[in-house]
Amino acid sequence: MTAVQEAQERPRGARLPRSARREQLLGAAQEVFVAQGYHAAAMDDIADRAGVSKPVLYQHFPGKLELYLALLDKHCDALVESTREALTTTTDNKQRVAATMEAYFNYVSSESGAFRLVFESDLTNEPAVRDRVERAADASATLVSQVIAEDTDLPEAESKLLAVGVCGLAQITARYWLSQDLEIPRDAAVKLVASLAWRGLKGFPMHPTQEPSDPSAE
Repeated sequence: MTAVQEAQERPRGARLPRSARREQLLGAAQEVFVAQGYHAAAMDDIADRAGVSKPVLYQHFPGKLELYLALLDKHCDALVESTREALTTTTDNKQRVAATMEAYFNYVSSESGAFRLVFESDLTNEPAVRDRVERAADASATLVSQVIAEDTDLPEAESKLLAVGVCGLAQITARYWLSQDLEIPRDAAVKLVASLAWRGLKGFPMHPTQEPSDPSAE
């Protein structure tokens, strides 16, 4: 049961610990923003969805933009953390590529639809929104570039460029895959895109200590 569903079962105005109330409000706001977009969403809609009065909502968030930015921070952080986990769960680079692709596909296919706040926002002309999205994209690419730089002889700038390409490939193909009504099973889509990325990356010379001992690993 989500925080919003739990709140709807409580009597209107029932008191919650501040942290729990904040999470409940964020959950309600996420549902409204994902369904309606930023511009069409109203604070009244969010308060109604959360089962609270508007004054309660404003006690936690002074305005709609602040509420949106809090959600954006949460989901940008989640994207970066999922990329980090994909890269640290194994030392096998082929598996790292597959895990990174899977992280993006999982992020995009989440039932919450929160990826739309990050990748398909109708508020990208707002500097604070654009800055957060760009920082998340750069942080994810930096994590990938560090692995590329450590395992190859490529300089930092070239490693970063490749990493941006890897993350861009993951994001764009995941969103395209979702838009096709899941015509291709997720695991098959991840495998296909990961194969494309790995075929390109494995062509760069590895440090001798990073060369796979098993030729089948290529």
